[in-house]
Amino acid sequence: MTITAPDPTAVPQTKGPLRRALDRFFENRAARAGLFIVIPILLAVSTYHLWWPFSPNAIDLRAINKGPSAIHWLGSDGVGRDVMARLLQGGRISLLVAVCSVAISIVIGFLVGAVASFGGRVVDGTVMRFVDLAMTLPPVIFLLVLASIAGTGIAPTILVISLLSWPVLSRMVRARLLELRERDFVVAARGMGAGLPHLLFRHGLPNCIDILVVYATLQIANAILLEAGLSFLGLGIAPPEASWGNMLNLARSTVVLEQYPWQWMFPGAVLVLTVLAINFIGDGLRDAFDPRSDLN
Repeated sequence: MTITAPDPTAVPQTKGPLRRALDRFFENRAARAGLFIVIPILLAVSTYHLWWPFSPNAIDLRAINKGPSAIHWLGSDGVGRDVMARLLQGGRISLLVAVCSVAISIVIGFLVGAVASFGGRVVDGTVMRFVDLAMTLPPVIFLLVLASIAGTGIAPTILVISLLSWPVLSRMVRARLLELRERDFVVAARGMGAGLPHLLFRHGLPNCIDILVVYATLQIANAILLEAGLSFLGLGIAPPEASWGNMLNLARSTVVLEQYPWQWMFPGAVLVLTVLAINFIGDGLRDAFDPRSDLN
């Protein structure tokens, strides 16, 4: 048997930064638990119309305020609508509002922060004073004023939440790109005549992916809570459309709160569980993308 000596000139294969980040993420037990919770919820709310026999707005007068049974697994509400169907449809609407509002706020926040960092001292000062002004507005009052102006419905709710969420991201992006713009490759690109769009999308965006991913994950949980709060107050998703927030609005009635707890208990439980799971995933992504993790 011939024993081959290791080649001293061979370069050891190392994992790339993305692979190391993914390894750190899946080593996080809380993050894995978050995925274990979120994935079935996403599958259920996106496919329920294929396997659940009831429509969220279908009325059965014989099942008004009936508790959980073999037919209506989670019971029915005050007009005979199936709580399970409304819970799943409400999850679809709440997640749709959260994802769309976060996507809009990411676009706004990245563009504002990137333009401030690459636009020069005058542009930076002007833009950041505008961001400071946006951050000084009381968020609850600002949210309620915007909601009362925009009205109720899916599109106005998305608009309201997205306009409230972008200033913090713009500051994070600006801080990252202020350091990046002093790098040799960026200075060389500017010296060769690269314009602002090239700097933003060729150099700025790839170097902010970790910030955007972590922000998006954590902000989705916050957006779900904001939508639930607005809908609970009657300023978000209006009935008969279902959302977790306006289903919880039923708990404002003492009769429902005491005698028909299934009408608000299940939406509240799923809302808390989903937000916790998404926060676990966000925390795992934040730790995974932290460059200091490689030093541990």
